Amino acid sequence: QVQLVESGGGLVQAGGSLRLSCVAPRSIFSISDMGWYRQAPGKQRELVAVISPGTTTNYADSVKGRFTISRDNAKNTVYLQMSSLKPEDTAVYFCKLNLLFPRREYWGQGTQVTVSS
Repeated sequence: QVQLVESGGGLVQAGGSLRLSCVAPRSIFSISDMGWYRQAPGKQRELVAVISPGTTTNYADSVKGRFTISRDNAKNTVYLQMSSLKPEDTAVYFCKLNLLFPRREYWGQGTQVTVSS
């Protein structure tokens, strides 16, 4: 079983910053898409950002210019740097690994991010 280990969540005031980390298995990390998703109370889980093995990125419109996704293959880690945080960013954030071939998805357990006004 593939295990994704997330860290970095917490409580922060509006306008502040947090960095989330997700460590994945060495054997498949470098050939997988990595993504961050979030789910707020009463809402559907939504894509926040994704990054390909070639470091192509894509962001939700709501976080463009504020969040940055990156990856470090030497550390088997994907990061989400979150700046200028807003109360509406409050959610549980999930790390996802997408193995490209054969196609298979793995999810982390989630980490809570709370932004106070």
